Amino acid sequence: MAATSSHSVDLSQAMNVDPTPLADWLVVMPVVWCLLAGAILLMLRKRTELQASIGIVALVGLCLLDAALLWRVLEEGPFTMVMGRWLPPFGIAFTVDLLGAFFTMTSGLVALAAGIFGRDDVDSTGRRYGFYPFLLLLMAGVSGAFLTGDVFNLYVWFEVLLISSFGLLVLGSEREQIDGATKYAFLNLVGTTLFLVATGYLYGLFGTLNMADILIKAPELRQTAPLMTLVCLYLLAFAMKAAAFPVNFWLPASYHTPKLVVSGLFGGLLTKIGIYALLRVLVMLFPIERAELGWVIAVLAAGTMLLGVLGALAQNDTRRAVGFLVISGIGMMLAGIALGSPSGLAGAILYAAHSMVVMTAIYFAAGIGGRVSGSFLLSRSGGIYPSHLVLAFATLALFLSMAGLPPFSGLWPKVMLVKAALDVGEWWLAGAILVTGFLTTITVGRIWALAYWKPRAADAEPLDPASQKVPMTSVIGLGMLTVLTVVFGLWPEPLIAISQDAARGLIDTSSFVLSVFPGEVPQ
Repeated sequence: MAATSSHSVDLSQAMNVDPTPLADWLVVMPVVWCLLAGAILLMLRKRTELQASIGIVALVGLCLLDAALLWRVLEEGPFTMVMGRWLPPFGIAFTVDLLGAFFTMTSGLVALAAGIFGRDDVDSTGRRYGFYPFLLLLMAGVSGAFLTGDVFNLYVWFEVLLISSFGLLVLGSEREQIDGATKYAFLNLVGTTLFLVATGYLYGLFGTLNMADILIKAPELRQTAPLMTLVCLYLLAFAMKAAAFPVNFWLPASYHTPKLVVSGLFGGLLTKIGIYALLRVLVMLFPIERAELGWVIAVLAAGTMLLGVLGALAQNDTRRAVGFLVISGIGMMLAGIALGSPSGLAGAILYAAHSMVVMTAIYFAAGIGGRVSGSFLLSRSGGIYPSHLVLAFATLALFLSMAGLPPFSGLWPKVMLVKAALDVGEWWLAGAILVTGFLTTITVGRIWALAYWKPRAADAEPLDPASQKVPMTSVIGLGMLTVLTVVFGLWPEPLIAISQDAARGLIDTSSFVLSVFPGEVPQ
């Protein structure tokens, strides 16, 4: 009989042999929670009366998980969990730093407001066809994108949120929605394809897609690998996702078509995923190449700002005007990325968080205003101020915040961005920010004057009395976000401090790398 031989295998060279600490599971819990809650709602899709209640409870739970995640990062710094216990870079890493935790928390609050607002905005048919499961799947994709430490899985989570956004976009199956969904799908699929091509190119150059591993290897490859080509591909792909000039035309053609709550979610969250990807890939992974492209990004930023606000100024449809204002805000964030300084990046991060809240709320307010005035067209609406005073003042506060006027949240990131531009002598970029703010004030003032202050035309069709009643859930969803922008404006210090620390974390990546590879520090 042949003798059997046995030998021990040192698994510690390839795997984590110690159990994963329970606290580390927190980094994946927002994604797991959303997927589980979405699956439960999908199984209960015929119980339309339960969809809203379960969905809102799930979103409250998501906000609690996001808050716990942000608290831990603030207390202990970045941390990592690797799937399957494989050591990085072989295991798929979830790595959370302050930037990811901050954006995850903000997106969770926006999703909760949207879930409450959608309680009455989405009818029983929309709930039956999956509004709340799609919403939770969208949040799984958004949370996964903010928390992943792997470039390919950033692409995967983009795909998850893209699939769910298709479902949300066509809820109702109206002709206008199908037309908007077609344009949205085509341009986003082009951007996603560019993202995938760039990621394949990245793997061919580095042999890894782990972000921390890329940070370690980049200095050695920079002298021989065509990294500028790679970064240009990523810039184009993420610019399409963010709706930056000149690849922004898909957004105003599609964001006004779905349900009001869906428009708010898209305007608040989806374009910011593109900005986050630019911050993570261009600023953190390839800072030298980003610096060389700084003037290009600055020109794109100025073009995006001015084109967006001028497009909004020319609109007669309130929803289309808000879509162009979303584009204009993207230009502000690109300006901070173009500057690349700690103060400029902090301004971009704070502006992104502000925009998530305010643009979602403005879509909600515009939707309610269009209903109570009988039309979304400025030429046919009016008379909201005397009949709905609270709505009129809440919308005015949101408009002033969007314009960057005190005492609302939009003031502080614009001040930070202007100062950052002047500090490095980019006076023309600071001027573009100020001119855009001035034109934004004119634009939102025009909308408010025509839709809210102007009396309703005497020969206009009579309004349906039912449309004059604003559901309480709509009031709560809009009020929650309006209160946030006022509180952030009056007490900005904590958010400014978080944004500054997050910006420093993008520049000094040692803590990010150490959370994945203890003992390693990028050169």
